[in-house]
Amino acid sequence: MPVVDFSLTGKVAIVTGGSRGIGRSIAIALAEAGADVAIAARKPEALAEAVAAVESAGGRALAVPTNVRRPEDLKNLIAATKQEFGRIDILVNNAGTTPVFGPVEQTDEVAWDVIMNTNVKSMFFLSVQAREAMLEHGEGGAIVNVSSVGGFRGSDVIGGYSISKAAVNMLTQVCARSWGGDGIRVNAIAPGLVKTEFARALWDNPEILKASTEGAALGRIGEPDEMAGAVVYLASPAASFVTGQTLLLDGGQLI
Repeated sequence: MPVVDFSLTGKVAIVTGGSRGIGRSIAIALAEAGADVAIAARKPEALAEAVAAVESAGGRALAVPTNVRRPEDLKNLIAATKQEFGRIDILVNNAGTTPVFGPVEQTDEVAWDVIMNTNVKSMFFLSVQAREAMLEHGEGGAIVNVSSVGGFRGSDVIGGYSISKAAVNMLTQVCARSWGGDGIRVNAIAPGLVKTEFARALWDNPEILKASTEGAALGRIGEPDEMAGAVVYLASPAASFVTGQTLLLDGGQLI
């Protein structure tokens, strides 16, 4: 056996929010490492493109139209993945939203519920179902949650999102503590500002972009592909003794 094993050959992964941005990069990277990948997202056209990209990387892919705020969609995602690939080994909880841009007091109850149901509630209940699927084959598994630098430092323009990501960090620790005996490792990545459409309102704002880059050790924002390698690591045997951790991928913004 190699000293360091990053191979995911024979493994089956689910990536939510996997049709674009960071999720798309993660899905492709998992396929490059050998995994079969079920991609969950809401828009069929973007899903079809992401599946084609994964297949071009040499992997098998399945598109599963999913709104993570719907419990029935989460159940279908698990069932469809098992039906197509026979098992589940890896879950990447990447789907997220931030519908409010501005002072936190402008977050009304509807927006609050959308943020928390998408970013926290769905992540927990999908993880519970993925754990059950992993227990069926008895070989353990890996869950990787996508948090944010906002979970470590409050934001004055996406405050609800920051609160939800702080919850993700603790959710990661709690599930890791609870499921370690099952052989299931639970970790997270916390990207800084990344050049995606999702974050356009931030990096397209000169003041926010300046604040994000001037204080960062690398002096720039990230690209989606730069987030994917950490997920492959955390999902692979190379991270077999790592659980309950949230890895900052922020270009040195918080040091």
